[in-house]
Order: sequence, then C-alpha cells, then structure tokens
Amino acid sequence: MFLADSGSICVEVALKLALQYQHARGQGERQRVAALRGGYHGDTFATMGICDPVDGMHAQFSGQGPEHVFLPRPPSAVPEPGGGWQVDETELSEWETQARAGIAAHSGELAAIICEPVLQGAGGMHVYAPQVLGVLRQLADEHGLLLIFDEIATGFGRTGRLFASQWAGVIPDIMCVGKALTGGYLSLAATLCTTSVAQTLERSGSPLLHGPTFMGNPLACAVANGSLRLLSEPDPQDKGAARWQGQVNALQDGLRRTLGEASGFSSVRQVRVLGGVGVIQLREPVRMAEVTAAAVRRGAWVRPFRDLLYVMPPYVTGSRELEQLGQAVVAAVGQVHGR
Repeated sequence: MFLADSGSICVEVALKLALQYQHARGQGERQRVAALRGGYHGDTFATMGICDPVDGMHAQFSGQGPEHVFLPRPPSAVPEPGGGWQVDETELSEWETQARAGIAAHSGELAAIICEPVLQGAGGMHVYAPQVLGVLRQLADEHGLLLIFDEIATGFGRTGRLFASQWAGVIPDIMCVGKALTGGYLSLAATLCTTSVAQTLERSGSPLLHGPTFMGNPLACAVANGSLRLLSEPDPQDKGAARWQGQVNALQDGLRRTLGEASGFSSVRQVRVLGGVGVIQLREPVRMAEVTAAAVRRGAWVRPFRDLLYVMPPYVTGSRELEQLGQAVVAAVGQVHGR
C-alpha cells in the first residue's frame, strides 16, 4: 500500500506503478493504458488522459499528454432489490466483442486496463453490469496487462458492497481508494497492489518512483483509522453484519422510495439507485441555478451536472432527513423541469 495526498495523485501513482511493472518485466514499450468511455479518474495531467476524451471535463486539454486507448462504454444495467441485476445480454455480448477487439489491436503497447467498477461517477453516474469486470480481468490476464480498479468513489460500502469489485468477485492487480477512507474530513488516498506486483518491482531493484511530501500525513492517517473503525463496527440488529451494511441498505430503500416518484415525470429519463447513490436523469440539461435554488428552499443542497441530479447521503443519515432530501430533489425537478 502506498499512501498519497488525494484521489488524483492516487491514480497517478497507479499508472506509474503499472508502467514500472512492465519495465521491470522487460516490456518497457508498454506505455499506454486502456480505459472505458465515460470514465473519470482525476484532474491532474496523467489522469485527465484516461478520462473520457470527448464527453469528459477535460476536452480543452486534449493533446497535452499521451494518447491512450478507449474501450466502449459498457451497457447500462439495473440493480434489483434482491441483489440481482437486469442486464441486456445481447448488448453485453456486443460490448465484449468490441472490447476484446480494442485490446487485441493494441496489446503490445498497453500496460494496464483501468475502470471505475460497476459505477462511473463524474462521467455520468452510469451503472453497468458486474460481468464487465470479469471480462476485463480475462483480457488483462490474456494480454499480460495489469487491471486497475479506481474505487475512490465506490469503495467502503457506497454501492452496497464494501468494494464495488465484490459485485463480480474480481480481484484487481492495483486498487485506488480515497474519499470515504477519511469520511471526507481530510485528504488522504491509497494505492494498493498485489504481492506479485510489489515483488516484481522489488526484484528489479527499483523502488516505486513517487514520494509526495504529505504522503502518510499523521493527522490524516488518524482520521482514516477512525473512519475504518466506524466501518468495522458490528450492526446491533444483525451481529453477522457490519453497521454500514444496514445503513447503506436503509439509504437504498429510502432513495428508491423517495426518488421513485420522479420516474413518472415527463421530464425524467430514468431514476436509478445503487446502494447509497440516487440519480435522477433528465431528458434535457439541468437548469442548474433554478434547480439548486428550488432544492435549497426545501432544505437540501444538491450539485447537479449535465442532465443529472444525484445524491450520495452520509451513511448516518436518518429516515426523516432522507425523506426531506428525496422530497426536495423530486419537488425541485417537478417545479423547474415539469412533471
């Protein structure tokens, strides 16, 4: 594990680790990374290069860094209340065919594959089938690539599993975590890798070539330890589960109930909920100033973007607060964009 200052730096370290790993294996020509369309991995220069080059936030900076390989965005999937997933198998098969072709065409120059597992965040709050992770794992193994999971937004229970990769039972070679690592109180992130990756670098005689001043900041680490202790607390109602599991399940149920009303609005394309994430996708771009003001008047602060209103409430949110939040968002949409 390598501690870093922020999520973007954490992903930068993961990319450098992947390149050093390939160099240590005598394959220094592997300098590119395969990423998913619709993905978002940070705002620093290396991470901008693996965000969606067209629909992402960094199109203005295109051409400023190395050009990477982009696989098609995986087809959407709908999580079901019982833990299953509604998946269009034909769309999934077509995506796999295109992904396999994309990797095969660039196999000799790729060092790694990176993705946000199951839920793409700032790229559009896009939920996709867990089976995609299994395909990416196979492709990485077949072509000698490392598989990197960016769990900065999805980790520590947000999607209903401790890590989103557990929806598919897939273990990456490198994983990035942050955000909930400290509960948002101080900036801290971590890049984790398997023993095999670490030993490959060790045998090469080269350390990981990165060392930020504030890595392992003692205060941030103390906060992270406190956050991790809270996450490990047992559920008083279910001794076989952690407290966060009951909290996230309650968020999921509450968000489905409160946001579900908006699914009948003519202005709404889709309402989707996964764990502690609730999303209302409109049929047009959000009128941000109007919607934000309408929600604030009802006691909720939201930060819409593109055609999306989303909420990711703290796990300790009570039922009354959750009800107010959901009703405020739904009412704001109805008032501004119409029912």
